[in-house]
Amino acid sequence: MSNDVQEYDENLTTLLEAIWGEGFLSPGGVSEVDRYLAGINLTNKYILDIGCGLGGVDIHLTRKHKAKKVVGIDVDPYLINKCDELARKYGVSERTEFLTVEPGPLVFDDQTFDIVTSKDSIIHIPDKQSLAIDIHRILQNAGWFVASDWLAGYNDEPSLQMQEYLIAEGLDFGLASAEQYHSALESAGFVDIQITDRNEWYKKQARYERTQLSGLLYDSLATSVGKEFLEHEIDVWDKMIIALDQGQLRPTHLRARKM
Repeated sequence: MSNDVQEYDENLTTLLEAIWGEGFLSPGGVSEVDRYLAGINLTNKYILDIGCGLGGVDIHLTRKHKAKKVVGIDVDPYLINKCDELARKYGVSERTEFLTVEPGPLVFDDQTFDIVTSKDSIIHIPDKQSLAIDIHRILQNAGWFVASDWLAGYNDEPSLQMQEYLIAEGLDFGLASAEQYHSALESAGFVDIQITDRNEWYKKQARYERTQLSGLLYDSLATSVGKEFLEHEIDVWDKMIIALDQGQLRPTHLRARKM
């Protein structure tokens, strides 16, 4: 398999949903969403989801958390179409909106949203500083940025094993450290900044997922995505587990408030 940038195509999304649940392209599903949103009241709130993927977060925010409306944005029209399908399936189309956007500044007016969220998608946006400023701009006063993301456990160069994982993963990652995230949020004007590391949880969870890929899920996935693709993804998991064990890759919860 080449080292070209991997897209979230049908094969990859099928595999990730099999591991992480319907509508999810990152670990933990709805339970992890509830964990990073704990204590934040979403009832009747107007919410932006950056990098909405397959829409699992957005449907959950409307159905369980009673959000007034959730706007999900992504750069991939294929994913946006899947979001619309999921919203129709669960009858929340009137309370969700999914938009294909170009990379760059957020195309919303100042003080538009009560809450801005993102589940493990900001990793695809290299300029954390500009994004933090933009999120601060579009939030209402006293609004919250609450998210999870993949962070770098290093400030300079990744380890050889981390580099091998990134090459195998093949996605357009722009990782930053916890210190860089904190600095970006603080300089943008946010207060009450909280950064909660989830590495210990995911080190165990990733091993369980790896076992599922080569065990209970193997035959069905080999049929749906092909054996070659599945074997490649199992190799990605093997390399990711090493990076997690080294502390080079760190799943993390992020929270900050606009004054």
